[in-house]
Amino acid sequence: MLLDQQYLFAPGPTPVPDRVKNAMNQPMIAHRGQEFPKLLEDVSTRLMPVFGTENPVTVLASSGTAALETAAVNVIEEGDEVVVIVAGAFGDRFASICETFGANVHRLEVEWGKACQPEQLEEFLKGLQKDVKAVIATYCETSTAVLQPIKELGEVVKRVTNALFIVDGVSCIGAVPVNMKDWKVDILVSGSQKALMLPPGLAFVAVNDHAKQVIKNCKTKRFYLDLNRYMASYDNERSTPFTPAVSLIYGAQEVCNMFDEEGFENVIARHRVMRDMTREGLKAIEVPLLTSDNDASPTVTAVRTIDEPAKQMKKLLKDKFAITVGGGQKKLKGEIFRIGHMGYCTPFDVLKVLSSIEMIVKFSEGKDVLGIAVKRAQEVWSENV
Repeated sequence: MLLDQQYLFAPGPTPVPDRVKNAMNQPMIAHRGQEFPKLLEDVSTRLMPVFGTENPVTVLASSGTAALETAAVNVIEEGDEVVVIVAGAFGDRFASICETFGANVHRLEVEWGKACQPEQLEEFLKGLQKDVKAVIATYCETSTAVLQPIKELGEVVKRVTNALFIVDGVSCIGAVPVNMKDWKVDILVSGSQKALMLPPGLAFVAVNDHAKQVIKNCKTKRFYLDLNRYMASYDNERSTPFTPAVSLIYGAQEVCNMFDEEGFENVIARHRVMRDMTREGLKAIEVPLLTSDNDASPTVTAVRTIDEPAKQMKKLLKDKFAITVGGGQKKLKGEIFRIGHMGYCTPFDVLKVLSSIEMIVKFSEGKDVLGIAVKRAQEVWSENV
């Protein structure tokens, strides 16, 4: 086995296409010169359909977690009532960020591995009897591989409250449909290293006009993450208030080119096919999954590790096949591993992972499963060609 050939199937960071690497290798330009405003405007506007927004997408040189903090610090003031849907580690992280800035956080705890149902949120909001400033949800909860029904949750938020609806889309934007206006989303954030096929280092924030006004009036102290600075700099100069990650933005431009060439609807369809291939293949060899088909994310699949051989599967994938997958987080540590299938990933790649898991199951459990998961995945793929 040529172990120098490494295969990355973690739920982030994800593989970066060679053409994106080449784009990032372009000669450096002055970010206060004449070329950068054209680059930034091109990326900010071409990302609009990916984020389902009517306004240019704000680009920050920071991580996905900084995107979450940006969403919080620009609208939440000390003492504000905030509801956070906590269905995994990243919902919990968003709640902690809001608490750091003095919000009274009301956590709607959802069983890890399941999606929040609209009626759950409605009952929770009505029971609070509070003037809620913001409701926060995680579109894809990476830690559990669950996709939340954002459209339906947004309808509840706006019907029951006057709150902002803020969505963490870090691990799925670039692979899923979204329409901020129709889905009642006020702020949507994401990061570069997941479905957007870039290295870590960029954060993206999309806001509607209502959120812009709230941001303008927010009294919370902030500096680097102050969206007022970013929006003013973009509106006036097509620039950023602080040094941008120019090379990464060149990479983002090439990602936009790739989306255009494939067609974004086809990008979304490809991720759905990879999800179904992965799930159906694993079910065919009786490898248990954490989530239901209805709640499953198209970007990551969580595999339960009930018995001891299954608990070794993540390590064996790395040691025997040079395949890196993600482990469980917090209360799911040691209970699951997670297969990322997002961004620069194809159905052929899914077959590679499934064939490796077949071999591990055969040699560790003695089950004659060779070819079964792959065959089932191929059947799913052929139905969608």
